[in-house]
Amino acid sequence: VQLVESGGGLVQPGGSLRLSCAASGFNLGWFAMSWFRQAPGKEHRLVERELVATVSPGGKFTHYADSVKGRFTIFRDDSKSMVYLQMDSLNADDTALYYCQASKTQTYWGQGTLVIVSS
Repeated sequence: VQLVESGGGLVQPGGSLRLSCAASGFNLGWFAMSWFRQAPGKEHRLVERELVATVSPGGKFTHYADSVKGRFTIFRDDSKSMVYLQMDSLNADDTALYYCQASKTQTYWGQGTLVIVSS
């Protein structure tokens, strides 16, 4: 089982990025998929990760943290075993390490991709 995030980088305030999560080794379609983030300076523990967005199996339902509603969009392409996070109107508070998570009875995590919002 593997989740590999990509698409992070340095972006100016107000800019956009699209994060990608490539899944392998399991049937993505059975899993709820989420993006979490962990701000710089916080200990690398799961409890320090903030849930950003979740999409249900099949993509019918989504949930967003209040801090990103209206700016971020999560979507999935199960035919490609991919999950995405479109991030618009980025600000400095969005700077973090972003993790992809697959959840069903098991939970799987990727290694993260770093997003830095700075001028």
